[in-house]
Amino acid sequence: MIALDDIRAARQRIAPYIRKTPTLPYTRTRGSDFGGDVTLKLELLQAAGSFKARGAMNRLLTLSKDELARGVVTASGGNHGLAIARSAHVLGVRATIFLPSNAAPDKIAKLRDWGADVHIVGAIWDDANAAALAHSRETGATYAHPFSDPVVVAGQGTLGLDILDDMPDVDVILVAIGGGGLITGLSTAVKALRPQTRIIGIEPVGSPTLHACLAAGRLVALDRLETRVATMSCRQTDQAIYEATARNVDEIVLITDAEMEQAAKALWFEFGIAADLSGAAALAALQSRRVALSGGEKVCALVCGAGTDGCLPV
Repeated sequence: MIALDDIRAARQRIAPYIRKTPTLPYTRTRGSDFGGDVTLKLELLQAAGSFKARGAMNRLLTLSKDELARGVVTASGGNHGLAIARSAHVLGVRATIFLPSNAAPDKIAKLRDWGADVHIVGAIWDDANAAALAHSRETGATYAHPFSDPVVVAGQGTLGLDILDDMPDVDVILVAIGGGGLITGLSTAVKALRPQTRIIGIEPVGSPTLHACLAAGRLVALDRLETRVATMSCRQTDQAIYEATARNVDEIVLITDAEMEQAAKALWFEFGIAADLSGAAALAALQSRRVALSGGEKVCALVCGAGTDGCLPV
């Protein structure tokens, strides 16, 4: 799908428009003994509140003037839409975002604050995506897929390069999965430069998209989705995403929505970090002991998105 050179080119291209996000040791907390040395990568402090800013900006910067003039459209559980809206705002482009009804209200409000034209369609991302594709056909707006576009995936892969800069001897990286664009880009970068690092993906029990594909040995579609985490809901990913996952990802673990809620609350309680449920997924995998660590392993737990799930009553 992509190679290390694509990711390096994306890094240079988007550098003027994104942030270098910090890391934070997960220490001096209640229940922080996970069997390894855990560091949080605070990508929720990225522009627009998530890693998605990387792929979205890379996508828009590679469009022609004519494509930009027609505006951009996408479907999103929230974070990709925010990233597209913010990138479009920076570049002076119209953005139309389609969301399912389970998208977080705070993300919908932020989308409108970025100046996007927002439409709520259907109960799941697939419904919103069908509407976005129809809008693209009808208006000529340029469609930006959240996870199966190689240009977007290359942008997400720049996070892998940043993690290796921050933690050159990292042993394990924990990555939340929605459609799989982030883990594809990140694992491509990391495995090319440090193949011994374990990449562990995390999916909701109610949306085990890539977990089901790996179990079946082929691309499959889920019969139903049973998670309230819109940013991690996907009935079917892309063939290239599946193949990259099968090649580069060492393991995928499943966690519950309740476990993500508890982890989001812990991030808020311990650090004042306002993560959405996908942003809390890596910590949830550690807290629930879904990930087995060896003593002394250096672990990067990616806090990939911002939100109010842990700091406001559910």
